[in-house]
Amino acid sequence: MTKKELLKRLSDIEWEDFEVKKAQTDIPKSSRETVSAFCNSNGGWLIFGVEQEGKYFNIIGVDNPERIEQDFVSSLRGGMFNMNINIECKKYNFDNKTVIAFYIPLSSIKPIYFNNIKNSFKRVASGDQRASEEEINAWLRDQSFGSQSSKIIQDSSVKDLNNISIERYRDYLTRYNPDNRYTNLTKKEFLQKLQVVVDDKLTYSGLLFFGKHERIQRTFPNFMVDYLEIPGTSYSDATTRYTFRLDEQENLWEYFFTIFEKLRKHIDVPFKMTPEGFADENYPHITAIREALINLLMHSDYFSEGNPRIRVFTDRIEFYNPGPLPKPLSEIIKKELSLPRNPIITKLFRVVKLAENAGYGFDKMFKGWTSYYSIEPKVDFSSISDYKIEFFTKIKEESESYEVKIVMTETRRIIIEQIKLNSKITAKELAEIIGVTSRTIENHIAKFKEIGIIGRKGGDFGGEYVVLNDTII
Repeated sequence: MTKKELLKRLSDIEWEDFEVKKAQTDIPKSSRETVSAFCNSNGGWLIFGVEQEGKYFNIIGVDNPERIEQDFVSSLRGGMFNMNINIECKKYNFDNKTVIAFYIPLSSIKPIYFNNIKNSFKRVASGDQRASEEEINAWLRDQSFGSQSSKIIQDSSVKDLNNISIERYRDYLTRYNPDNRYTNLTKKEFLQKLQVVVDDKLTYSGLLFFGKHERIQRTFPNFMVDYLEIPGTSYSDATTRYTFRLDEQENLWEYFFTIFEKLRKHIDVPFKMTPEGFADENYPHITAIREALINLLMHSDYFSEGNPRIRVFTDRIEFYNPGPLPKPLSEIIKKELSLPRNPIITKLFRVVKLAENAGYGFDKMFKGWTSYYSIEPKVDFSSISDYKIEFFTKIKEESESYEVKIVMTETRRIIIEQIKLNSKITAKELAEIIGVTSRTIENHIAKFKEIGIIGRKGGDFGGEYVVLNDTII
């Protein structure tokens, strides 16, 4: 940080990575909290020799900069904290007043605390806040990132597995990855090779993926993947709390199929024929949402108090993942890092070709979604204990001719056909026939009216639709 950059920071109002302390003669005790918060959050600059008065700052300098610097550096490497902290130090002179700036880096191992673990802090806006017990536990679990769910459950056995789920998985493997070497193994060999079973006991991942629901609940009392459909763009503007909530499923393998089938009904599928005359459903935006679902199931922290959560709003689909990313998002995407939180669960999805062989699949999600929808998915990883991905369902704007000739989805075709068969059909009836929500039908009909494909005679009650242009059918 240059002297000019320091002055600019002092003229700002609020910062997450910048904190000033008076420290004129001694190191303030509150600096320990800031060091812990910076190490546990995103790093930041700690400035000695500046006094804050409301929104303004006075440069007062430190009386003995050499001693202050030495004492502070020694405290960070002398056992006050649970780990030695290496810092960067700079000095600035303002009219013979010395200001010292220390850069405190983000720690790769968390939590960083002083005296005892309850003195673990995190950075919230421009202040330091004591971390909660759950946040501390999440940090401790992340110290063993990628190994916790691979451990063995001592009081478990193959009797705790759901045989129907195992057979469904093996059937799926045979159909979609028939050349895989696991297809010819016996059931016992199969479960051992995939580390579902180790020494006749289950791994945590094996139980989560194939286990009986009652047995999973004994080990993970809060186990569920929470799926809600909400009739609004937020909880506050929804006409009711939700229109659908998914019942608890047996295990992760069953959750995947059930949730993916529900999600598909909220995604437009352009109508395209294969050379064999069947409807082609191989679309990048469908793959993107499937990748997001599998990403959620593979990388959730099932030992946390939070649950993996999916919320379907009228303008977006939201995936909430308990458990933070192992590295910054930019680094994961740039280097295609593959650091799965649950390696065995990840392998189980990859064996049946439902997941990428490298990385978290963010690039495929982003490119696939924007191949059809206009807004790139948004990833919120500001929390230290979780992250969220939002997929916005605003369709790209095309010219009228392109809209009519190309973006005629299968759902839209069925709507037109049903209106031709029954001009007085309602949006609710169309939704039941097609298997989507009434709001989805209303959005399609509004688009048809906009570009002159259908019109309406009479009012909403007692009126009927009129097909004005059926050349697209």
